[in-house]
Amino acid sequence: MQNKFKASQNDNIDTGSMQVVVFSDITNVPIENATISISYSGEPNSEFAQLTTDASGLSPIIDLPAPPIEYSMEPSIEQPYSEYTLRIDAPGYETLEISGSEILPTITSNQPVALTPIEPLTNEEAIVIPPHTLYYEYPPKIPESEIKPIDESGEIVLSRVVVPEIVVVHDGPPNDSSAKDYYVRYRDYIKNVASSEIYSTWPDAAIRANVLAIMSFTLNRVYTEWYRNRGYNFTITSSTAYDQKWINGRNYFEPISRIVDEIFNNYISRPNVKQPILTQYCDGRRVSCPNWLSQWGSKSLADQGYSTSQILRYYYGQDVYINSAEEISGIPSSWPGENLTIGSSGIKVRQMQEQLNLIGEDYRAIPQLIADGIFGESTQAAVRKFQEIFDLPVTGIVDFPTWYKISDMYVRLSRIAELN
Repeated sequence: MQNKFKASQNDNIDTGSMQVVVFSDITNVPIENATISISYSGEPNSEFAQLTTDASGLSPIIDLPAPPIEYSMEPSIEQPYSEYTLRIDAPGYETLEISGSEILPTITSNQPVALTPIEPLTNEEAIVIPPHTLYYEYPPKIPESEIKPIDESGEIVLSRVVVPEIVVVHDGPPNDSSAKDYYVRYRDYIKNVASSEIYSTWPDAAIRANVLAIMSFTLNRVYTEWYRNRGYNFTITSSTAYDQKWINGRNYFEPISRIVDEIFNNYISRPNVKQPILTQYCDGRRVSCPNWLSQWGSKSLADQGYSTSQILRYYYGQDVYINSAEEISGIPSSWPGENLTIGSSGIKVRQMQEQLNLIGEDYRAIPQLIADGIFGESTQAAVRKFQEIFDLPVTGIVDFPTWYKISDMYVRLSRIAELN
């Protein structure tokens, strides 16, 4: 095992962390005892570590060498992240290799791995994660109007803003009929795009402003049925010329994941405009985009103490404000409006307990509960274990992010149970 950072990548060493979560792409259940071999990308014989997943499909968190944090704080010719290749093996599943999993200094990277059950005549799969958009040159966004006309027949399909359960991503330009379509859960899509478009080492206000821009852009595509009204069967593309950079199989970063879970139902509005505005943006260094958000510029403003709303108004105008979607699709029961904790009781507590019990059938580390509608110490312990498994702050309190993550996992697993 090697434990020194390769001089060919960077001479100075900082450290980031990685945790891998392995699950079945068919049933969403965790895969225990999967073996994960980690090596430097481009050097397949340089095995750095070998990890094994637990009953929840989680690997231990491992520290990995990364470039100096200064590289991600200003535009640089130096690559600001290190890249690792993962080979994942599990009995009964196809072997998967992921190349280019990114590690930023001081940040925990979450690498999801969906394995496919072995079928006759199948081959080993491979995922290659391309360079980050702030480090590599991708096609610049083709400008569009930020508000779509609503007087054209069929242009607006939805009557209100809805956070979709699934986003259908066309992995290429709209007219590329050979590109594959992926069905991606909305929050997973936002985390993926944000991890591809900005650096998670940036200040919190900059990350939030960029995440809100990404979500508002996406919800504009959803609300206007932009591509479906043009004869396509997808929601959005992965082309930076038309939409935002989504990368199949990429890792995402803990600060981005936490923020998305907190604000995933938000978007950016203007007065008297019902639709989320199409919040276009660019890197602000290689490409200039007046009246759009500058990614590097947002980082600079956050460094100066600007808040999230101040950053957004600096770029999009003083009349923009943060709005909340009227509906969240695919959720059996909406957020109760207040945190559930020791002493809480009622139907919302019982619903949450029932959902945790179903999740616990597959994630066995979560203790089974008596669904009595009373939030006691046993319920708190189950919530804490759920939060630990699903990378949420471990508080034992069912807040907004925890409620919707429980609901999300319940829906994923209960649908498979119904099919079986």
